Amino acid sequence: MDPSKLESFVNQALGDLGSALTASMVVIGDKLGLYRAMAGAGPLTSKELADRTSTHERSVREWLAAQAAAGYLDYDAMSNRYSLSDEHAVALTDEESPACVLGGFQGMSAAIRATPKVVEAFRHGKGLGWDQHEPDLFLGTERFFRPGYNTHLVGEWIPALEGVQKKLEAGARVADVGCGHGASTLILAKAYPKSTFTGFDYHAPSIERARERAKQAGLGERAKFEIASAKSFPGQYDLVAFFDCLHDMGDPVGAAAHVRQSLGKDGTWLLVEPFAHDQVQENLNPLGRLFYSVSTLVCTQASLAQDVGAALGAQAGYARLEKVLKEAGFTRVRKATQTPFNLVLEARP
Repeated sequence: MDPSKLESFVNQALGDLGSALTASMVVIGDKLGLYRAMAGAGPLTSKELADRTSTHERSVREWLAAQAAAGYLDYDAMSNRYSLSDEHAVALTDEESPACVLGGFQGMSAAIRATPKVVEAFRHGKGLGWDQHEPDLFLGTERFFRPGYNTHLVGEWIPALEGVQKKLEAGARVADVGCGHGASTLILAKAYPKSTFTGFDYHAPSIERARERAKQAGLGERAKFEIASAKSFPGQYDLVAFFDCLHDMGDPVGAAAHVRQSLGKDGTWLLVEPFAHDQVQENLNPLGRLFYSVSTLVCTQASLAQDVGAALGAQAGYARLEKVLKEAGFTRVRKATQTPFNLVLEARP
């Protein structure tokens, strides 16, 4: 027994415990508008912030101290005031920025609340379906991914595919499978007005929300949303897109085979997955910590709850994804591009 090693680990664990509680603090700050009230406002007392947000001063005072201790806010002891730096304000208020973290905290806080169900899933091995989580997981997931899609999808990912941009500009048929609330579908529909888009998802409440958002955006004529699974969605398409969802599916090879059948002549499959290296030891870093953890709570369990239950996990890596696609009959598979958070694959029959 090495006492110093034990002490170091206990300190690490206490820090992790504080991080887990900080997630709840961020959700509180987001839902009550505390961050938005502090952004650009300069130093504020707890009473001033409470007055601005119609909240209880004593609760706000404790929240401010917790956030200062976590390094999210700055504290001036002389004036007893707290401030939100411009840089932190971007991450905590600007939902158009790829730096925004609000959706991640909202979604993962909901995922954590499913821990008792996941404990039982470890015992019976039947998984936990996506639809069995709280709605905040669905809302938070969209908020987390949408800024990245806004930043990369049209400007980088589509141009990285062979000939796809020209097809979309001229007019193409596109399927967005596992579309959730339709964020990626609507981004594409807005960018390519001559093309038509259909978003598919098995989760009916998400499809209803996607339809509402398409109507609000004035895109309802070109962006349709239908309830269907990845192995049964109908139609023939020039482009089929999967955004951060293949690893959640019980039968990814079966889904990939259906995509191949759904592609028209010279069609393309755009597959976006969480960034990962091929070996576990290469993913033992902060990003891997995040993705392996959410995969334990959500992604792997979602796959195990479906037929086949392949359970690729959120850290599948390129080699494993390529194997799935080739087993489904795709002969041309390549990594089109990547970001620190995404692997972007292009596949053709």
